[in-house]
Amino acid sequence: MIRQKVIEIYQDNDGNYGYRRITLKLRDFLGAINRKRIQRIMQQLDLKGKCKQRKYRSYQGEVGKIAENVLQRDFHATAPNEKLVTDITEFKCAEGKLYLSPIKDLFNSEILADDLARSPNFEQVMRMLKQAVAKLPKDAKPILHSDQGW
Repeated sequence: MIRQKVIEIYQDNDGNYGYRRITLKLRDFLGAINRKRIQRIMQQLDLKGKCKQRKYRSYQGEVGKIAENVLQRDFHATAPNEKLVTDITEFKCAEGKLYLSPIKDLFNSEILADDLARSPNFEQVMRMLKQAVAKLPKDAKPILHSDQGW
């Protein structure tokens, strides 16, 4: 009876519950029940609760030189290639995490360059910057703004 109830609670919650939460649920139905007993039953049935993944945080404290905030939140450009912005965005996929790093022109919202990688690192940023430089006119002197969070 207890085994069947453990399986039922586990399946009702898409395998998210571990032995602690299942024990709490079972106490609502059966009263006092030892968590070790539920843990042993779950091990015998090969039921494992899913672990929550920690959110990616790129902040590592003060690393390197912090650039001056030239834009001062003025995200309006009067000409192409005047003000460019960049950031790195994390996407969770079935195969793992992917990181997209685009450069956007604030004049017309055009994406000048982008790079998709399995890890956010300096090489990804350099590939993206080289793409952007190749597309810019020779006389262009844009301001490149980032949140400096990578």
